This record gives sequence, structure tokens and C-alpha cells, in this order.
Amino acid sequence: MRLCTWFTVKILPSFYNSNQASLNRDEVRHFALKTYKISIAKLLQILKLGEIMKTFRIVLWSLIAIIAVGMVAVSFDWTKNTTTNEAAFGGPFKLVDQNGAEITEAAFAEKPAAVFFGFTHCPEICPTTLYELDGWLDAADPSGEKINAYFVSVDPEKDTAEILNTYVSNVTDRVTGITGPLDDVSAMLRDFKVYFKKVPLDANDPDGDYTMDHTASVLLFHNGGRFKSTIAYGENPDTAIQKLKNLVEG
Repeated sequence: MRLCTWFTVKILPSFYNSNQASLNRDEVRHFALKTYKISIAKLLQILKLGEIMKTFRIVLWSLIAIIAVGMVAVSFDWTKNTTTNEAAFGGPFKLVDQNGAEITEAAFAEKPAAVFFGFTHCPEICPTTLYELDGWLDAADPSGEKINAYFVSVDPEKDTAEILNTYVSNVTDRVTGITGPLDDVSAMLRDFKVYFKKVPLDANDPDGDYTMDHTASVLLFHNGGRFKSTIAYGENPDTAIQKLKNLVEG
């Protein structure tokens, strides 16, 4: 290391030819022998170290260039994937609407959609959300042509299509109820990351009557079924309406 430092400080700056990217060996040898009186063997060693250092710098900068190009490529690919992902949220399903007609995940992709989850025996959250959503939809989409809205039952054992139709239609004609076989509904809820749990009313009678815990937010989907955002239970009405307007605008 001392030899390399001495060479770099004392000799290399004076005799490195930048145009040819090489050392002027004759001048270095003459200068070193006359001024520093070093041996030929040591001089050759110094010159050799100089060439090694030159090669090392070339290799190092080449590696840096390769790494930089790789990082740019990875960054571009990540940005491309995250900004152009058109995959629909959730998964495929085949259930029935409140009129008994088949309904699939395609319904959530036809146009912007608002979807919430509940059950007809819900004491507060579900009827409140159903009522409020009706008003928000009228404000954000007066014509009723820009947003589809759905109420998916988390209690299909009790909520038949007929019961669901009565429950929903008594509040609004802007929302379509969805139900179906228990296993199919459960699979759909899991695919859409919806929390739901049957809770016995009497802990000593687990097979008796029950209520349901469930996600209370309204999920908003872009045209094409891509997830946009949510409207929380109890959200400020003006904020909820603006979110629906933003959904329509894309």
C-alpha cells in the first residue's frame, strides 16, 4: 500500500498520458532512476501496479454502468406493472340477484360500481347504509346511468332472493341485492377480502339464533372491476358523494 501511494502521489501525476491512457515508461524510468534512485526491479513493480490500477478502474466503472442500467430497467418494469395493472379486484362468482336472475362478477365491471355487504336482520349498520347510499347515488348520479350499486348478503341462509328483494326495494330502487348458496357466497366474500362471522346470540347455545359481524364499508370499483376506494360507515355525506363523483370521473 505504501509503495502504491508513493507511486500515485510522486510519479503517476507527472507521467500519465491522458490522451493515450497509458504511462510513458521511458520517461518514468529515467525520472525515477535519476531523481529517486530506485532499482529497476522496483520500477517495474511500480509500473505493473499502475497498469493493474488502470485495469481495475476500467472494470469497476463497467460494473457500475451495468448495475445502473439494471436498476433503471427494474424500476421501469415495476412502474409499468403498477401503473398499468388492469386486473379486476376479487374473483369470479355465480350467484343470484334479488329477482332470482343469475349474476356474476361481470356486473361489477360493466360500469363504476358501489358494493356493500350486510344482512336483512342487521339492526343498524345495514339499513342505515342502504338508506344513505340511496341519497348519495341520487346526488352523485341523478340519472342513475353512471353507477351500479349492489348489496351482497353475508347471511344467505336466511336471506333468500325473495326476502332480499322485499328488504332492498322498500328503501331504494338504485341498489340490487345479491345472495345465493352459502358456500358460493362465502367463497365470493373471501375473494373480495370481506370480513364476515356468524355470532351466536347466546354463548351457551351456539346452534341457536345468531347475528353477523361483517365489513361495514362500501367498496368502490372503477369501470372494469378495478378497486378504487371505500366509503366508511358514518363517513361525512359530502365526502361520500364526492367519492362517488370521483368514481364516475375515473
